[in-house]
Amino acid sequence: MPDTELKAPAADARLADWLSYQERLHPRAIELGLERVRSVALRLGLLPSTAVTLTVAGTNGKGSSTTLAAGIYSAAGYRTGRYLSPHLVRYNERIAIDGVEASDESLCAAFAAIEQARGEIPLTYFEFGTLAALKLFRDAGCTVQVLEVGLGGRLDAANIVDADCALITNIGLDHQDWLGPDREAIGREKAGIARANRPAVIAEAEPPAALVETLQGLGARAIRAGRDYAIERGSGDWRWCPLQGPALDALPPPALAGDFQYANAAGVLAAVRALESQAPVTVAAIRAALSGMRLPGRFERRGRHVLDVAHNEEAAQVLADTLRAEPVRGRTLLVLGMLSDKPVEAVCAALATVVDAAWFASLPPPRGLEAEVLAARAAASGLCGRAAGDVEAAVRAAQAAAAAGDRIVICGSFLTVSAAAGLVDE
Repeated sequence: MPDTELKAPAADARLADWLSYQERLHPRAIELGLERVRSVALRLGLLPSTAVTLTVAGTNGKGSSTTLAAGIYSAAGYRTGRYLSPHLVRYNERIAIDGVEASDESLCAAFAAIEQARGEIPLTYFEFGTLAALKLFRDAGCTVQVLEVGLGGRLDAANIVDADCALITNIGLDHQDWLGPDREAIGREKAGIARANRPAVIAEAEPPAALVETLQGLGARAIRAGRDYAIERGSGDWRWCPLQGPALDALPPPALAGDFQYANAAGVLAAVRALESQAPVTVAAIRAALSGMRLPGRFERRGRHVLDVAHNEEAAQVLADTLRAEPVRGRTLLVLGMLSDKPVEAVCAALATVVDAAWFASLPPPRGLEAEVLAARAAASGLCGRAAGDVEAAVRAAQAAAAAGDRIVICGSFLTVSAAAGLVDE
């Protein structure tokens, strides 16, 4: 049962007070389902949404795809809301309008309105955030909103909005306790963000059959990578080629590192093209957004450091491939901290092929692995290193061991990267 003794923050409460209240209000951090959050959204007048809505689901690439799509629409002159989760350093990172993060004051005001509207309906931390994003977007007069799904799709709070277009980046093995044991089961859940007679972009070239079948059952208009659109890469630019309609030529490379960003960007362009009748954009806006996109923690270079939130097997393999494609003069040193419900052995096996030395960091309970446990599990996968205490201690140890020409890769969880962000060069 919810903690009935809790009192809502006062009118002059800080953002930290509201977030602490939300964390304690609901007995479970995650409770999938739409009935409660939809009821509160209706009380707030947030449904149906009047903004053109692109909803983004997938295992990896959601954040970069959401950021690029929002950047395109902002560059095209639309008042654009962008909702991401989780955040790295500040909660405000989750909600932005035309690239400007929500202020503490606006978030607190939104939370107060949600608290008043919910009555006795319990909401999770994530549901509060989703409703706050939708309210701030409505109050700001956003004509386009891009919503990243937090977990799964079908029962995620963001799915209370009927998306005008769904974008599914890829399907990997993550959150299996909630979404199912394999790619087929997870694909069914992700497909739930689509709507009948509306476009649904599948950005993965070889998606699970269950994803495609579920979209067909929903009556969505599937747009598939490799079938309905493709990309052609040149020496310094690239081309997006649809099966029907004009191609987009001379596109700049995505500003985020990694070959996989082309597949993410191509999926975004397919979604933008599918929404052309509702929110047309220019090629100039697309080029500007591709060149200007920024997203902390996605192969983010800070001096000799690389910050990456990779925490599942697919993301770790992509990180390893990117490190391999961008060699350095010296060694690659790793700082790794992970949660207990992540595929530790698979992540470590992927990284072992590109790492010269490793330091393992403890993350907070109840889900965080202690450094000693992580080190033992990593060693069994071929990644050997030292248990180094908390993230700060592990980063400091790697920095002390680094020589000229070395790089330090910090990854394994949003929590790891968040804890390290203030310790490394800008």
